[in-house]
Amino acid sequence: MASRAADLPAQREFEWRDGERTILFRTGILAETGELVAAREWEPYELLTTQRALNSAPVELPEQAEVVHYVPSGPVNEVAAGLFGDVEASSLVALGGGRVLDVAKAIAAVKEGRVAAIPTTLSGAEMTRIHRLPDGHDAPGLIRPALVIADPDPMTSLADDRLRASAMNALAHGAEPLYTPYANPVAALASLRGATLMAKALDTNPAQRDREALALGAILCAYALDSGGFALHHVVCQTLVRTLGIPHAETNATMLPHTMEAMRDRAPRAITALARALGTSKARMGERITELGGGPRKLSKLGAKKGAVKEAVKGMLARPELQLTPDPPDAKELRAIIEAAW
Repeated sequence: MASRAADLPAQREFEWRDGERTILFRTGILAETGELVAAREWEPYELLTTQRALNSAPVELPEQAEVVHYVPSGPVNEVAAGLFGDVEASSLVALGGGRVLDVAKAIAAVKEGRVAAIPTTLSGAEMTRIHRLPDGHDAPGLIRPALVIADPDPMTSLADDRLRASAMNALAHGAEPLYTPYANPVAALASLRGATLMAKALDTNPAQRDREALALGAILCAYALDSGGFALHHVVCQTLVRTLGIPHAETNATMLPHTMEAMRDRAPRAITALARALGTSKARMGERITELGGGPRKLSKLGAKKGAVKEAVKGMLARPELQLTPDPPDAKELRAIIEAAW
């Protein structure tokens, strides 16, 4: 039954109503975002974006906005704090990658507002209520976007090496919900279906790649993450990014073969199911992920400073999510996982 589901073709367009949110998925839908946002009574709104993302957006989107806020680089909590005082509307539209979407969610959570997300990468931030809060602010709770407008073309527009790194980040979103205490059948189905779609797309020459399948796979894996939660891999990568100052997607792509190897005996059934979804065996899981990610990657090549590893390990041990890992690793094993990727 699972193999038949994995062989189903990718759905090319849909409107998915999931509780308080609606996900619209279709190639070319980016050109209609101004019209769609207006039709769904999102006005008045303020737009959070980057110049790169705005260059590909329809002119109606910024023209209809009360204000356009350009989101700078930096940690989400710091960037959100810097923009917080300038944002007045309770309805926000976020056009961009994961940082832009997470900043919008962070601000809206504090202001008890809402977010419409238009992703331009495979970050999955449009599907989750996982985000940090602006420094110096509290919120009643974390939020997820209430409207998602997902166009596979901008979501998969990065150059191949960066796209593969982003896809490995997305694959990690699907891997972890398979073995946390919150694992459930719906999240598992979404994870494995998403993994299969992404693997098949990445196995294809970039010129012939099924971009709709790749984007849909990322959305499904992010949906699973929001449902089943995360553990070892995300604790390791999030802490390395914050402590070592290295890029998010590339860090995930570098670490995923090693964290999945660490999970092989901890969660054998889950890892076997994921391996099958990727078209390989549990024994070859690390090699298969490395292949899908575009070849071996090293933390040292990302500019990581070895002197900060001790601090990073300390930070990982302090994260409560680490305890969602079956048989949580100690400091010695965490250091060994990092060393293996150095």
